[in-house]
Amino acid sequence: MGTPKRKAGTTRSSLIYDTLRQDLLNGRFQAGERIAISALKNHYDVGLSPLREALNRLAAYGLLIQENQRGFRVPRLNREELGDITEMRRQLEGMALGRAIERGDAEWESKLLAAAHRLKRADETSEKTDEWEQLHGLFHRTLLAPCGSAWLLRFIEQLHDQFDRYRRLAPSVPQLREQLNQQHDELVELALAGRVPEAEKLIQDHVHLSHMVALGACE
Repeated sequence: MGTPKRKAGTTRSSLIYDTLRQDLLNGRFQAGERIAISALKNHYDVGLSPLREALNRLAAYGLLIQENQRGFRVPRLNREELGDITEMRRQLEGMALGRAIERGDAEWESKLLAAAHRLKRADETSEKTDEWEQLHGLFHRTLLAPCGSAWLLRFIEQLHDQFDRYRRLAPSVPQLREQLNQQHDELVELALAGRVPEAEKLIQDHVHLSHMVALGACE
């Protein structure tokens, strides 16, 4: 793989953290797999110190499990855990969306329309590419951005990553994906119209429907 390209102002530890995080979400490592630090060091062409720092951060974030004196392991996939993650997403995203609609201004509306437009264009392709994943994440972050609570957004971001580890490993379900794509458009319409109760219900339904897709990773 070679050395990841470093962005301006990005530390070596942060760069390998971001790269490993994406690889964990994309299923490069098997659920339950023990991580060999020496293999990672060679694969990513990175020093031991920044690698260990990145692994410790990922363990604290919940994308790795730190085992006493035995390194790190990828968390296993578990239906009960997925259900817990889903329910927390439903509650927190419903709360955040209601606040975002109440606080959102014209600039937010413009950014939301732009994010929705880019995602819709990517939706027209048949596969979930890296670009689609980035645009999908951007859409959801933009939708909730004005909620007024950095901690709430931080918790939701972490839950999204935990959830996406399941969703990206699950088999494609075209019928459900079509419904999810349609719900993106409906969320924008409700948000721009200021229809808070309906938008809160729809985001919760949206998370539940995505849960039905993600369950395929546990089978």
